[in-house]
Amino acid sequence: MKLIKEHTEEVKYLVEEKLGKGKEYFIEGIFLQSNLKNRNGRVYPTEILDKEIKRYNEEYVTKNRAFGELGHPDSPTINLDRVSHMIKELKRDGDNFIGKAKIMDTPYGKIVKSLIDEGATLGVSSRGMGSLAQKGGVSMVQDDFTLATAADIVADPSAPNAFVEGVMESKEWVMVDGKFVERDLLEAQRIIRKTSSKNLNEAKLKLFADFLNKIK
Repeated sequence: MKLIKEHTEEVKYLVEEKLGKGKEYFIEGIFLQSNLKNRNGRVYPTEILDKEIKRYNEEYVTKNRAFGELGHPDSPTINLDRVSHMIKELKRDGDNFIGKAKIMDTPYGKIVKSLIDEGATLGVSSRGMGSLAQKGGVSMVQDDFTLATAADIVADPSAPNAFVEGVMESKEWVMVDGKFVERDLLEAQRIIRKTSSKNLNEAKLKLFADFLNKIK
């Protein structure tokens, strides 16, 4: 499975005054889009995205576990020390999925609040895992797609529907005990190719041992 990140259009800011709590900051806008070929040449079929959003809502949004980070993490894992916001709503509107997220009072959340106060333009980037299949020159996202987060906060490129390069082609991820673990295919292939047949089994055992060490 590949790590897939997509940058959608800019979001709106909502700043609310709460009695005794001061300001509360929110971002709102299109978090994900289906049935649209993006600049990476990928398409998310509506039925696949709709099914995954329902799961994500049930397992994360409704339980206050739907976090997002500031920046472009290159991992499907949510890093709690980088969390900046919590996604509070995510609903379908045609081919778009509209989200609303509360900016948290974490170190990275405070940076986002400061950027909003200074008038910065921000966007959101979804992050998930999934397989891709080529069809008519388009990469179709398959039904094993799983969201890590519906929205990381990123610098907006100023153009609506401008998507970042997101598939980490040199990396593969596998699920082990409920967690995604990175497996560097290129390095493993390089080691296997340069190893003589006499030492091949030893090399394979070492690679397997290194893999086990990563998931401890």
